Amino acid sequence: MLLKLSAVRKAYEGTATPVLNGVSFDLEQGQMLALTGESGSGKSTLLHLIGGLDTADSGAIEINGKDITPLDDAGRAVLRRGTVGVIFQQFNLIPSLTVAANIAFQARLANRHQPERDRELARRLGLMDHLKKYPEQLSGGQQQRVAIARTLSPQPDLVLADEPTGNLDEATADTVLAMLQELVAETGAGLIMVTHSERLAARLPRRLHLQSGKLV
Repeated sequence: MLLKLSAVRKAYEGTATPVLNGVSFDLEQGQMLALTGESGSGKSTLLHLIGGLDTADSGAIEINGKDITPLDDAGRAVLRRGTVGVIFQQFNLIPSLTVAANIAFQARLANRHQPERDRELARRLGLMDHLKKYPEQLSGGQQQRVAIARTLSPQPDLVLADEPTGNLDEATADTVLAMLQELVAETGAGLIMVTHSERLAARLPRRLHLQSGKLV
């Protein structure tokens, strides 16, 4: 089992009800899952807990059989470098680095950098002519492709995508999602994609829906 959540709960100070209230589910290696729900239902919070960007108040989150909830900041950073990759809606590219350097960034941190893999990702994602450019010189769709390449370069076991096509037009979103699915499938990684789009959610083989902090 790649991922196992058991009764995960998360509340924020000043809120009357928890953002997540007893969430449990499993994800096997190679599975792809769409996580849907209304704004404020806890989708992004859940993704951040799995990715080690935040900590749960209670419950367990196991990745490859290890509970990550007790990890400190350093331990969670190690988790994000190699085991779990996160793709954000806002791209989060480093403006001062070229496309090539952005793609290599995460893999270098994880000591997993393979230049030939980066070139293959760039080729597959249509970025070969842009490697010396900077993020501001790219379209939104191109920037998201760079973000995907950066996340996949260290070959993580689990890919988390938080509204990865939210800033893209429909046609570009379809293209980017298709590329993401294809590349993730080839590595055998698991994929959890948060989306508000029913159309995009239908393209993944499994779906979970969050409502008021619970899976329904």
